[in-house]
Amino acid sequence: MFESSVYSQRRNALRQRMGTSKGIVLLPGHLQSPINFAHNLYPFRQDATFSYFFGLNRPGLLGLIELESDVDTLFVEEESDPDAIIWQGQAPSWEHLALASGCQQIKPLRFAQTAVNKATRGERPLHFLAPYRCETTHLLSRLLQRTPEAIAGQVSRVLIHAVVALREVKADIELHEIESALKVTEQMHRLAMRLTRPGVFEREIVAHMRQILGREGLQEAYAPVFSNRGEILHNLTHGNCLASGDLVINDAGANSPLGYASDVTRTLPVGGRFLAHQRPLYDLLLEVQEHAIDMLCPGISYLDVHLGAALKLAEGMKALGFFNGCAEDIVASGAYALCFPHGLGHLLGLDVHDMESLGEHHVGYDAQVSRSPLFGLRNLRLAKVLKRHMTLTVEPGIYFIPALIQRWQAEKHHSGLINYQRFFDYQHAGGLRIEDVVVVEEHGARVLGPLIPKHPNDVENAMA
Repeated sequence: MFESSVYSQRRNALRQRMGTSKGIVLLPGHLQSPINFAHNLYPFRQDATFSYFFGLNRPGLLGLIELESDVDTLFVEEESDPDAIIWQGQAPSWEHLALASGCQQIKPLRFAQTAVNKATRGERPLHFLAPYRCETTHLLSRLLQRTPEAIAGQVSRVLIHAVVALREVKADIELHEIESALKVTEQMHRLAMRLTRPGVFEREIVAHMRQILGREGLQEAYAPVFSNRGEILHNLTHGNCLASGDLVINDAGANSPLGYASDVTRTLPVGGRFLAHQRPLYDLLLEVQEHAIDMLCPGISYLDVHLGAALKLAEGMKALGFFNGCAEDIVASGAYALCFPHGLGHLLGLDVHDMESLGEHHVGYDAQVSRSPLFGLRNLRLAKVLKRHMTLTVEPGIYFIPALIQRWQAEKHHSGLINYQRFFDYQHAGGLRIEDVVVVEEHGARVLGPLIPKHPNDVENAMA
């Protein structure tokens, strides 16, 4: 954990952000989740917003923040089995939990109902975030005496906006955590580069990357994408045997000890060298990514950065024969999204897609920037104006998705702008993506973490 004063200051900052709002804020932590019976559990992961404001990484906690006072209360689930110490060891004392989180009060969880009832009788507003786990919905339903169906419709927008405003800008101690995660992520990616070769199964490489996580005592930030079918954007299967000439997308990242995420993608040529038809695409993609990073600065919208990257991509893909006409028209029409159908990146922090549980429209958009209905652009997770110390990913890609190519051709989408025969020639080429974690600084941006090879000669050397 950080120093207890960090969490006290964050809770006070939340009060200030919520302005004249009154009442209490309820922030439930997570419970343990069983795999198939009560004592066989998934690895525990705390709710990120609870972690941000209270810091405690243990199940069965509920935080209550009084908006009209400086009193913060931590409710703790009591152990009902006196023999639990045999199986789980001695739990931290309540005094330790209160000191570590900087809370003035700590009470048994059963008393949370009394606190909520008191607030309700006094007609004080109850502020909570939309739950994304059924057990959290059940807890809120019971405390607030509302149906589970009613909970999602009664979340506090003022609380959401306050949490987003605080969490989207990273403090130096948070950047340090992200960089510590990236140091382990570098080990994972360099090992994958050394081991990726013909005849190896994808699952073998994934197992070796997870061995590094196990050795460091860390969790993965998300299930890794390691696949020679990189055109399937969220391909979480690892059953393919790699063959010479394949391109493999390796999208993998570690969490830091305090739960901050990393997220890096590299594209690897299985034979150790990019083939003649692959190298121009890879060179172009790297140019697009570096162009996008150079555009980053406070005050620019990420929508404009995405469009700048798309224009650079369209120019290059036109030169390679995939598109016809004016690059500006290729972007404005959305034709470019045939090979780049997702957004340029997303915020990153305690969640790998930071705060996405609060609603992407709250996190990636604002009153000035709304979601486009256009294919490709509508998939942007982040579009709003950037601020200093926002931390985000920059991850352009080029994909050859056979079903999408066939569908668009049959429907005659952008037929004057797309050279469909050229795309069909590459329909088995898979996908390419390059991704780094970047922090927006006062006059530009900086790629976080140690250097993970991405220039083609460096990738080939790392794989030799």
